This record gives sequence, structure tokens and C-alpha cells, in this order.
Amino acid sequence: MVIILAPGPSVLFIIARAIAWGRATAVATVAGNVTGAFTLSLMVAFGLGPILQRSEIAFITVQLLGGLYLIYLGIDAIKHSKIHAADMVNQGELRPSPLKSAKDGFWVGALNPKGLVFFAAILPQFIDKGSTNVTSQLVLMGATFSVLAFFSDGTWGLIAGTVREWMATTPTRLVTMRRIGGLVMIILGIFTLISAL
Repeated sequence: MVIILAPGPSVLFIIARAIAWGRATAVATVAGNVTGAFTLSLMVAFGLGPILQRSEIAFITVQLLGGLYLIYLGIDAIKHSKIHAADMVNQGELRPSPLKSAKDGFWVGALNPKGLVFFAAILPQFIDKGSTNVTSQLVLMGATFSVLAFFSDGTWGLIAGTVREWMATTPTRLVTMRRIGGLVMIILGIFTLISAL
């Protein structure tokens, strides 16, 4: 549970999205993120884990893709930071659709190198090796993790979205927070790239 509550790249990404676009975007991002994390846990359960543990190139590729994607999303948030505060509440085309938010969250969850390490290296330590079906245990643990992460990450997103509503009363505050949210995503992406090299 401590691992779920600790704000890692996914939580910081969700907070940045909540600050940039509000609670609805944060919730859609959380839904996509936990779906991506669960997909990652399924890939580990069905064989990707051993491949990535044996292939440094494959593991580094996942890290690089995750880092580049976070940087792209951060630049996008900064690029749209000068929208007036009144427009932030109803952004129309600039606010990502719920589907796009879920898709962005999915890729951050699926390409999260810390998630990969968790599902491939830490979670398997808790399986019953005497059991006949290790894969089903890993799937169940991945599903449990994803449900708990949905509530934990969703809470972070809702809190950040609420703070954003207060900030929307002053255009300068909101633009500043949007830029900070984008910068956080870029920094997370850079750290992910550095850890891959």
C-alpha cells in the first residue's frame, strides 16, 4: 500500500494534468493510467518480465519511450499555458477529450519504468511458488494493485483539481501552475531518460 500512496511518476503526471485541465481530465487520466499499469502487469505475468530482465536493450527502450512521452506531454501543457483563466474552465478544443486523457494516462502507466520494475521484480516475491498457477496469482495481484492505485491516484488528482479551481480566480496563478505542471512532466521525462542511460 505504501508503494501505491507514494507519489511517483504516474501520480505527478496526474497532478500536473489536474492542475492544467481540472478534475474531469484528472479522473480520465487516472482511469487510463491504471489501465496501462494493469496491462503492464499482464504483460509481465504472461512473459514480458523475464524478457525485459534478460534484455537490457528492451528494458532501456521502455524507459526511453516513457521518458520521451512525458517530455512531449509537458511541452504540450506549457505550449497552451497562456489561455485566459476564464477559458480554463471551459477550454473547448484545447482541453483534451476524456478519451485522449485516458489514452495519455494509459501510455504513461504502460511505459512507466518504475511500474515495470515493480511488476517484474517486486510483485513476484509475494507469489506462492508452490502453487500450480503462478500467472493467475500475478494477474490477481496486478488487478488489486490497479484498483487501489485508481482510488489513491484519483484522490491526488481530485485534490490537485480542487486547488486549480481556486487558482482559476487569478489568470497569472493558473498560467504559472500550468507551466509548473508541464515542467514537472518534462523533468520526470528527463529523469526517466537519464535513468535509462
